[in-house]
Amino acid sequence: MTGHILKALSAREMALGPFSTNEQSSNQASHGNNWKHWRLGCDNNDVAWLLFDKHEASVNVLSADVLEELDSIVSDLENDPPKALALRSIKSSGFCMGADISEFKELQSEEEAIKKLSRAHEVVDRFEALPFTKIAVIHGACLGGGLEMALCCDHRLAIAGAKLGFPEVQLGLHPGLGGTDRLTHLIDPIEAMTMMLTGKNTHDSKAKKLGLVDDVIQERHVEAAIRAAAQGDLKHNGNGLRERLLSTRPARQIQARQMRAKTFSKAPPEHYPAPKALIDLWETHGGHGKAMRKAELKSFAQLLNTDASRNLVRVFFLREKMKGITRADVEPIHHVHVIGAGEMGGDIAGWCAFQGLKVTLFDMEPEKIAQAVAKLSKLCEKKHRSRSETRDILDNMIPDFQNHGVSQADLVIEAVPEKKDIKHKVYAEAEPKLKENAILATNTSSIPLESLQEGLKNPERLVGLHFFNPVASMPLVEVVTHDAISETTYNRARAFVGQTNRLPAPVATAPGFLVNRALTPYLVEAITMLDEGIQAETIDKLAEDFGMPMGPIELADQVGLDICISVSDMLRERLDTNMPDSPKWLTDLVEEGKLGKKSGEGLYQWKDGKAVKKDETTSAPDDALDRLLLPMLNACMACIREKVVADEDMADGAMVFGTGFAPFRGGPMKYAHDRGFDNIRQQLVSLADRYGQRFQPDAGWPVRP
Repeated sequence: MTGHILKALSAREMALGPFSTNEQSSNQASHGNNWKHWRLGCDNNDVAWLLFDKHEASVNVLSADVLEELDSIVSDLENDPPKALALRSIKSSGFCMGADISEFKELQSEEEAIKKLSRAHEVVDRFEALPFTKIAVIHGACLGGGLEMALCCDHRLAIAGAKLGFPEVQLGLHPGLGGTDRLTHLIDPIEAMTMMLTGKNTHDSKAKKLGLVDDVIQERHVEAAIRAAAQGDLKHNGNGLRERLLSTRPARQIQARQMRAKTFSKAPPEHYPAPKALIDLWETHGGHGKAMRKAELKSFAQLLNTDASRNLVRVFFLREKMKGITRADVEPIHHVHVIGAGEMGGDIAGWCAFQGLKVTLFDMEPEKIAQAVAKLSKLCEKKHRSRSETRDILDNMIPDFQNHGVSQADLVIEAVPEKKDIKHKVYAEAEPKLKENAILATNTSSIPLESLQEGLKNPERLVGLHFFNPVASMPLVEVVTHDAISETTYNRARAFVGQTNRLPAPVATAPGFLVNRALTPYLVEAITMLDEGIQAETIDKLAEDFGMPMGPIELADQVGLDICISVSDMLRERLDTNMPDSPKWLTDLVEEGKLGKKSGEGLYQWKDGKAVKKDETTSAPDDALDRLLLPMLNACMACIREKVVADEDMADGAMVFGTGFAPFRGGPMKYAHDRGFDNIRQQLVSLADRYGQRFQPDAGWPVRP
């Protein structure tokens, strides 16, 4: 091919690995065109290389201007076709993260969304129709709209380590760029629907097994694989059998019923409409390409304008905002030493090791360290790590029976019981041994740091790193500051949270910080209602129907009744909350060792890790849900007013990622706005009149003139 639009790229660019350099960035608009986001060239075998490099961005996303440039490129390729085309990303982060979600917020109506989506469909459909072989070479993340682009190619090659997926359901959506049709046509439709309904990523080897990619290769084999595909020698690894079996609507209806039963138990359509919309779409139009894509477009536009999607998109940006807090120009943490291998300490050590950090773990009881290692091994299995990967991860965690790691680590995390005197003893032994510039962190869940720093010679190196249980599942870490903390300690602490793939919520030292201060009155009120004779299952169902991942009674058992009592006692002592005392029957349970899930019995019996509940529930008073929720909102408002947390966004992010507060509602403060601050305040006053001063509205709620 000798056309004027295709200029030879360097060998380095054609044999492209996941790299991005300043030199390359400066050449983005080269090769005789004005494209900011794409580069196009041709090798000596008449294979064109289309390189995706979103301008001034660390990741590739499909924004409107990216797609408009692609449309221009498609026109040139139609006029001057190569033998084949390889589609790649220059970004080290991966192929493409999907659509530019920030543009979603600009669409104020279904009509606007349909117009914009229709234009995007035109572009990718034209790209798909190009009359030559197209090969997507995928490294890193290939998600959402990025995967939809890859599905427009004739072949997909995955570089080892690639992950592919459709996470749109997490935004209250389903694929909207033709992906619902293309994926269910390419692979087993049931597997395709499972991918889209769960939003889970599919890693390289499974993607090949499914037929989503044709091969998994190493970077050094890319050019040879492209040549093979261009010559027609690359075997398709797709699927057609199940699609033919499900070619009739009655056959799809049977499968759709099963999908609904399984999906709606976890994502009720009244809260999460996207899974229902996707199942309806496939049941009605599956296998009918044009009809399905047209219906997909309209369905996507409708979902985009639901409250659920708008709130879930808000939560997405809260996550991005919190990720941004981890970016700091500081020396990273290489070695973590954890003191205390109990449930939290062992899990923190395991999670740090899983993320590739060197970890030493000390405890007076060797069997606890052994249990922590066993749990890490199970985590590797759950996360589908290979044997060699598991071996490397386990090698990261070093049992330290002599506590030697305290003098070698960059970060020492104390995770001993929530007793101030025990923690002071640990600090007295550890601080003199810390190396220069090492950080001393506490995993305390509620004790103010001004009391923990007493006796420290260098209180500026103390920080709170409050992980949540279970550590491997809960993405939040409260980063607790205090008056004496140094800027370096704070910056390294928030960067460390990013190193461990967690989300930081900076909070000022205060009783219970944010999450426990807000969660405790919710749990205490549930116990009070239980004490009044309201059925445990009824209380839990109220919260679950609202959208909580589990009810407060079950959650109290998960947290541990001993911890619940300890935190509530501390808050009652340090704050003027008017919370009722723990009932005697509850303290008796704790004294008997019935602590909840960890002991096998608490407010519920526990079997095989699950609470044993009655199927039947009784009716609850009309104000029961407000009794549970409003104390939580009231505490969030108090924390914002007192500057324990910076603003409403951070409060919402912390509560969503730290407690699972119904994400489709956008967070407790977003829910309060939707309901109306005045309504919240008035209802708190009404509850205070009926049940006592614990419902007294915080001064932060505005009073109507």
